Amino acid sequence: MPGLDTTPQPGGQAGRAPTGRTALADLAEGLRAGGGLLAGATVDPPEGAGFHSDIVVEAIREGELAHYGGARVLDESDPDLALLAGDHLYALGLAELARREDLEAVTLLAGIIARCAQAHAEGQPADAAKAWKAADRL
Repeated sequence: MPGLDTTPQPGGQAGRAPTGRTALADLAEGLRAGGGLLAGATVDPPEGAGFHSDIVVEAIREGELAHYGGARVLDESDPDLALLAGDHLYALGLAELARREDLEAVTLLAGIIARCAQAHAEGQPADAAKAWKAADRL
């Protein structure tokens, strides 16, 4: 997948899932459409698993989950692929925010990523989940 499709869709706005869809489902669809290893490792998200209405936030969240376990749209049976997929999703999300020239969101999400990494390094995964509450501001 060369990038995230944030083209406004009927019933939605740029980066936001249209009514009746979740950004997480759109992310899974985009990963499959991109082909390659990630397409084969992409699964349907569990019902109600969406975290945010913006596909960019979902991509970055999924990247964090792929790194530390609990990914919602990636099969984690290959830990090396999960780690690389997590890096890829971080990069896709942050690149799209930069393309939008949303430096405030880049700063906010980079801070969340850093807090999550620290929390996991300290063996406090609950603190990583709490760090994502800051994404409500987006």
